[in-house]
Amino acid sequence: MGRTKTIVCGLLAYLLNVGSLGAATLEVGKGHTFIRIKSALLAANTGDTVLVHSGFYREGTLVVDKPLSLIGIDKPVVDGEKKVECLTIRSDSVLVKGFKVTRSGYASLDDPAGIKLLNSQGSVIRDNELEDNFFGIYLSHCRNCRIENNILRAYGIEEQQIGNGIHCWKSDSLQIIANRVNGHRDGIYFEFVTQSLIWRNTSFQNIRYGLHFMFSNNDTYITNIFRKNGAGVAVMYSHHVSMLNNYFAENWGDAAFGILLKEIADSEIRGNRFVNNTAALYLEGASRMRIVKNTFRTNGWALKIQASCMDNEVVQNNFFSNTFDCSTNGDLVLNSFQQNYWDHYEGYDLNRDGIGDIPFHPLSLFNVIVEKNPPVMLLFRSFMVNLLDQSERVLPSLTPENFKDEQPAMKPLAL
Repeated sequence: MGRTKTIVCGLLAYLLNVGSLGAATLEVGKGHTFIRIKSALLAANTGDTVLVHSGFYREGTLVVDKPLSLIGIDKPVVDGEKKVECLTIRSDSVLVKGFKVTRSGYASLDDPAGIKLLNSQGSVIRDNELEDNFFGIYLSHCRNCRIENNILRAYGIEEQQIGNGIHCWKSDSLQIIANRVNGHRDGIYFEFVTQSLIWRNTSFQNIRYGLHFMFSNNDTYITNIFRKNGAGVAVMYSHHVSMLNNYFAENWGDAAFGILLKEIADSEIRGNRFVNNTAALYLEGASRMRIVKNTFRTNGWALKIQASCMDNEVVQNNFFSNTFDCSTNGDLVLNSFQQNYWDHYEGYDLNRDGIGDIPFHPLSLFNVIVEKNPPVMLLFRSFMVNLLDQSERVLPSLTPENFKDEQPAMKPLAL
């Protein structure tokens, strides 16, 4: 009998212990167990859920240092009062969802953010609204984190006075998905970030770049919209970057581009649309790039390929109504053009195979002159300029002979 009693007591203790291991839900707000988010975070255990009801929470910096879910109900506001970082995550496997995070402190040394993740793995920041923060969402030394469906707004006027929307540093395997970013220095910023995905984001009206890569390799950005940013998108000092099916539009200015590629190699630009940019695609120090099946429409320059570029392939792209299709600053051409459609092409196709019978030289004489003397652009569309270009096509003298498409397409390609 005593042994049976011992077994029963042990079983009850085991069941009670198992019950205590179950995740709990802690509620914050008026009329609930906790009034302050900080109190609930201190009381929470690993795996718990902290539900925060609507209201304004001004509690200094909130710190999450254990794996848990922090979920807002009816968009509670976490306000940094222009003094502190709003939310700092120092744990793996944290979910933050459903908050409005606003008015972080401003500082140039410690880069305060609306939400900052430090040395975090497997965390998710989803469905939040971040407004008027120095940095929006900041990730440092993170891995396998997901930043999804957030709205980030700032009101920066000068780039020195505002941080980036989504800032990622020394991280790996990130997913930046379906966010909407405007008013920051750079909309999305990658530095020393590898094996990561940027997908279905909209980055617009940022002071400098809609997207900025530095020393970030083996990354992919797909189906994003970059519109009306100060200087477009920049991918620098990187390799093996895939740029697929994005939309680059209305990036106007003296130094504005759809994409600026600087010191980049072994990458691909495929299926993108470039519309109404000063220079759609600018390459400097780029090598072994595949530029395939893109559409360039109504840009100032469709392609600017500097003499420092080599072994790049421009294949099966469409060029419509650009002021200049191509430009370069050198005489030696080490890049190839094949089977592109050029609406300026005036050749013929006697055998009707869809390929022009004579090559197309996309580099006009006037373009060469403008490259060396920009004020000459005032003469654009004059009779003399047309005469110069027609003469150059008949007897090329100043444009590189091998800067040409040997097989120009007669009709626009279905892309």
